[in-house]
Amino acid sequence: MTPAARCAAAIDVLADIIERRRPAADALKDWGLAHRFAGSGDRAGIASLVYDALRRRASAAWIMGSDTPRAIIIGSLRLQQGLAASSIAALFSGEGYAPPALTADERARIETMTLAGAPPEIAGDAPAFVLPELEATLGEDLIPELRALARRAPLDLRVNTLRGPRETILAALEGYGAAPTPHAPQGLRVPVAADGRGPALHVEAEFLDGWYEIQDEGSQLAAILADAKPGETVVDLCAGGGGKTLALAASMANAGRLIATDGDPRRLAPIHERLRRAGAQAEVRTPRGGKARSDVLADLDGTVDRVVVDAPCTGSGTWRRNPDAKWRLRPGSLATRHAEQATVLDRAASLVRPGGRIVYITCSLFPSENDAAVGALLARSGNAFAPVDVAELLAPAPSSLAGAVRVTTYGVQMTPLRTGTDGFYVSALVLQR
Repeated sequence: MTPAARCAAAIDVLADIIERRRPAADALKDWGLAHRFAGSGDRAGIASLVYDALRRRASAAWIMGSDTPRAIIIGSLRLQQGLAASSIAALFSGEGYAPPALTADERARIETMTLAGAPPEIAGDAPAFVLPELEATLGEDLIPELRALARRAPLDLRVNTLRGPRETILAALEGYGAAPTPHAPQGLRVPVAADGRGPALHVEAEFLDGWYEIQDEGSQLAAILADAKPGETVVDLCAGGGGKTLALAASMANAGRLIATDGDPRRLAPIHERLRRAGAQAEVRTPRGGKARSDVLADLDGTVDRVVVDAPCTGSGTWRRNPDAKWRLRPGSLATRHAEQATVLDRAASLVRPGGRIVYITCSLFPSENDAAVGALLARSGNAFAPVDVAELLAPAPSSLAGAVRVTTYGVQMTPLRTGTDGFYVSALVLQR
């Protein structure tokens, strides 16, 4: 497919996403199934156009004076990729499989319109109703942080120390331009192409042998701050596909007892193969019984040294990777997440032993999902728990992180602008003896 034909396809996919309020991945998959002539490079190129358009959906519509899929694609080419009007006109020529030619108004807008004077929700490409939450976290950096959140995310790896040191994989991936991440001691960052595509690292022999996992540096740092130690009993309460479970197993050097579970058993499906590949030891407990699922952790109540709660959340800190999620977010979604967070925190509180810890993690930038959730647990427990001091919380991480994170009432917040990572929040609470 020509670049112009890819633009036409991206407009069709974006229309499907907007009209049917579908996840971008689903719409792209369906397009690929219906257009089997498109090769992997074509599909990746179309996906890149679609995700860039979703990242800049509001600002692209603003400069174009229209929120149609065509206008958003044109505006994103100007704002996200920095293409000149002549380059965009060459893609929108109306020839062959290209989209119809630019109108005089469209060309004038991409030549002259800017974001000067745009309101925050436009300049920052975020839903207006979440701006108070974001401003409470980001303060005067609101717009710079939101612009960082609208950029493409880097490709980060976590080297599995159960297999060997980072230096081994650094040498093996030298041809890909891999370099150490700024903060995470076992992280590597691999450059991506101009179209946002990264190399197919999941087919390399080292990946298949469990030497590394693809994991954002922020997620790696959150696992480091959990500070799981060899010999402890640790529960990963919201383990999902097992990314942090693998990191916790490496931190514990496979010495101790690591239990992984999740309220949704379907999310646990990938964890078994990932554990095997990594050589990581963890006991996976899968709930059974439909809606009335059995409590698979009842025998551990009051005995666990460390409960890691990677809580369900809106994922606002991952909008670089999942830009469609911010436009599907609704006020009711927040209330649902708040209830889920209270449920998992209360379960964690019943598992931890006196002197033990809960480590609460989200990939959210919303204080109502972060400090407010922790504060609510403190109140419900009658202050049986005490927040861990920030200096102590950061102690397991490299010193560079302390100067980059935002310190909150009960924990720390990572952000794309300050730490170069997804927006992870971490707090630790100790059950007082």
